[in-house]
Amino acid sequence: MSVLEKMSSAEAIALEDKYGAHNYHPLPVVLNRGEGVYVWDVEGKKYYDFLSAYSAVNQGHCHPKIVGAMVEQAQTLTLTSRAFYNDKLGVYEKYVTEYFGFDKVLPMNTGAEAVETALKICRKWAYEKKGINENEAQIIVCDGNFHGRTTTIISFSNDENARKNFGPYTAGFISIPYDDIDALEKAVNSSKNIAGFLVEPIQGEAGVYTPSEDFIKKAKAICEANNVLFIADEVQTGIARTGSLLAVCGNCSCENKCEKQATYTQPDILILGKALSGGAYPVSAVLANDAIMNVIKPGQHGSTFGGNPVAAAVAMAALDVVSDENLAQNARKLGNIFREEIGNYIKTSTIATLVRGKGLLNAIVINDTEESETAWNICMRLAEKGLLAKPTHGNIIRFAPPLVMTEAQLKDCIAIIIGTLKEFEK
Repeated sequence: MSVLEKMSSAEAIALEDKYGAHNYHPLPVVLNRGEGVYVWDVEGKKYYDFLSAYSAVNQGHCHPKIVGAMVEQAQTLTLTSRAFYNDKLGVYEKYVTEYFGFDKVLPMNTGAEAVETALKICRKWAYEKKGINENEAQIIVCDGNFHGRTTTIISFSNDENARKNFGPYTAGFISIPYDDIDALEKAVNSSKNIAGFLVEPIQGEAGVYTPSEDFIKKAKAICEANNVLFIADEVQTGIARTGSLLAVCGNCSCENKCEKQATYTQPDILILGKALSGGAYPVSAVLANDAIMNVIKPGQHGSTFGGNPVAAAVAMAALDVVSDENLAQNARKLGNIFREEIGNYIKTSTIATLVRGKGLLNAIVINDTEESETAWNICMRLAEKGLLAKPTHGNIIRFAPPLVMTEAQLKDCIAIIIGTLKEFEK
């Protein structure tokens, strides 16, 4: 078959099945176009996208400002490596550090790379600044975490599907229950070798597990009191997804970028990815102040593609869109509507037991076991009705549309979701 020939969904799926590694289990929908909150399959069927590429497409599919910045830069200079300077990186570094209120940024490409980078910075800081003996630093993490799938990261995952038969595992991590301040305090005080606490402000892959309102603020206070670095993984929750610029902003009402209001908890190390590029290009970043970031010296960490000119141009355009189009405010408003209307339905439902989340990162818990196929079947039915979502942890469905969605579009989607759930009532 010529690459120019139009293929059917079945043909495209068969090609992936034959020639690609089977490391994903997608819904059987083959997409070939996207615009705003919509995507279309190869047969031309239109869908609402309620996954947003795991929150990478917060600014909507193919946003013209972001795509325009990418195309313009790609026609001029794409890659130099960091062996040389380029005229975009410094501009981007100034822009992004001022945008989020940090001294320095270390640019990378993917979320997992950024997490690995943060872990390395934390350990180096622990040895050179805190005085922990080399190779003895420990970093606290949370049960149910998802920070990526590299060898180091799966070493502190308790998802056996991600871990089993990938050992030996990397040492140096202590896992505690999520949203448990007493457990964190006990772990911090258990050893003089605690270097950092790595946490998601909301656990996305765990089913949009939203912690207590004061968990982040109390966790930062414990870390601060014990000279332990507070590391926030905002790869999925950041960039306006939860109704604030960052999830650690709490109930912040900043009109645009961070103004450090009373509800803001500044991490010692901030990890960003996904929507940092609006889904147009792999861009991630680790931000910290000089006292931490300056432990990294030439040759100690890097990436051939990290900080390339296209990534710099795309990220600045993506963050401009967040501010210019008030996406955090829109996510906050629409998220409240979503949870209220779904919550009202759930009061009398037998198929759905709970809706939770913040902003436009939400999940509905299905009344069945994790091993059941009910949530999958509901998502298949939703796709038939023109709405794409996907289960996580078997019996939980995550709903995370692009933040450019309008109230009218959201209400149309709520009607589709409730109508579909009613078909599965027991």
